[in-house]
Amino acid sequence: MYKAIDLFAGIGGIRLGFDQAFEKDIDTVFVSEWDEKAQITYRENFHDPFPIRGDLTKIREADIPAHDILLAGFPCQAFSLAGKRRGFEDTRGTLFFDVERIARFHRPRVIFCENVKNLVNHDRGRTFRVIRSIFEKLGYRIFYKVLNSKDFGVPQHRERIYIVAFRDDADAIDFSFPEAAGTPACIEDIMESREVSPKYYLSDQYLQSLIRHKKRHEAKGHGFGFEIRALDDVAGALVCGGMGRERNLIVDTRLTDFKPVTHIKGHINRDFIRKMTPREWARLQGFPDSYRLSVADTHLYRQFGNSVTVPVIRAIAEMIYENLRKSESARPEICKKDTIAC
Repeated sequence: MYKAIDLFAGIGGIRLGFDQAFEKDIDTVFVSEWDEKAQITYRENFHDPFPIRGDLTKIREADIPAHDILLAGFPCQAFSLAGKRRGFEDTRGTLFFDVERIARFHRPRVIFCENVKNLVNHDRGRTFRVIRSIFEKLGYRIFYKVLNSKDFGVPQHRERIYIVAFRDDADAIDFSFPEAAGTPACIEDIMESREVSPKYYLSDQYLQSLIRHKKRHEAKGHGFGFEIRALDDVAGALVCGGMGRERNLIVDTRLTDFKPVTHIKGHINRDFIRKMTPREWARLQGFPDSYRLSVADTHLYRQFGNSVTVPVIRAIAEMIYENLRKSESARPEICKKDTIAC
């Protein structure tokens, strides 16, 4: 049984992918997530016998249980093209060094990280060189690849970098990233099966303001503004801020009751334009319908925009699992050295 810790856990997307890949051969022994609303969603879906810990910067390495696998979706805003891209100058960027200090103390066999595609090019590549150098000095062999979620059975164009670091005494020669998995899908495949609440449909006044906003930016040569996605196409990358929801609008003609259920200006638009629901966002990220959504929509949109695409994680985790098992068969001395998983 492999022991894992889940750092910057969010709502558990990385853990879920590893749980699916390792089936019953993995046990999460520690979770850290500072956002209280994310903690609520996490606890609704993972029933651990220990509490979720908060701010990782205030947790000593010695207070974290021994583990084989370190999972860390460390905050990406510091490196994102959509942000100020301050990198390690941003306090969120420095959280990577908490991954370093924990890995230095516990020496897990595998470290897994996910971040925005721009991490590779941030600060002319210097940021990523620092990360690689740190892992290598700690005694890890690093593999990384940018993968697109749409190649893994979900209809979302989402490019992210995935980093896998194997401790040097683990035989990682055969490790490779999956290129694709699952059946190609389109937005129609993830839509709610029944008519959704009128609250997800835009008001006519708000729609007109979006149209004016987009025209102003088009006049300046910008590509900003709302997007209506074709149902036989894929969604754009889910994001939690700005116009995150408005960049993935759809036309759903099933609405029969145009009476508003929330306070809006004007009337519900008659072009049947609506936002996707939180459940549809969950499906765009590959979360199963059994995954419980109990907090308000505003929090759910942020949580799924900040989360990961579970099928991508699962496909990578399957390759990690296969590699670990091969290493143990070929080099049983690893098991003798590591008493946690063996």
